[in-house]
Amino acid sequence: MLRYPAALALTLAVEIPVYAAALRWGWAASWRRAVLCALGVNLATHPLLWWLLAPWTARAAYPLVLVGAELVVCGAEAALLAWWLGRRDPLLAVLAITANAASVFAGLIYASA
Repeated sequence: MLRYPAALALTLAVEIPVYAAALRWGWAASWRRAVLCALGVNLATHPLLWWLLAPWTARAAYPLVLVGAELVVCGAEAALLAWWLGRRDPLLAVLAITANAASVFAGLIYASA
């Protein structure tokens, strides 16, 4: 299990490029705005997710709880992006799922190494 600073750093390293590139090229956001949105959604959701998942890490139900929590995070991040960008676009949910799936897989790979 990663400690929180390492988990946050890994999440930001994976998700910021995914979000920033998609927001820049798919939604025509400036690079600055795209990076700030990517950073903002992660800083808004990651600490709470980490804190809520901590009691579950050693339990058999952890994988199921992780999937459920990540889906809630994806919804929250998509809603934040829609609000900050002033757009109601369902593809923002696809973007959030993609970015979060990438960081979960990166975390699983890192933790298993």
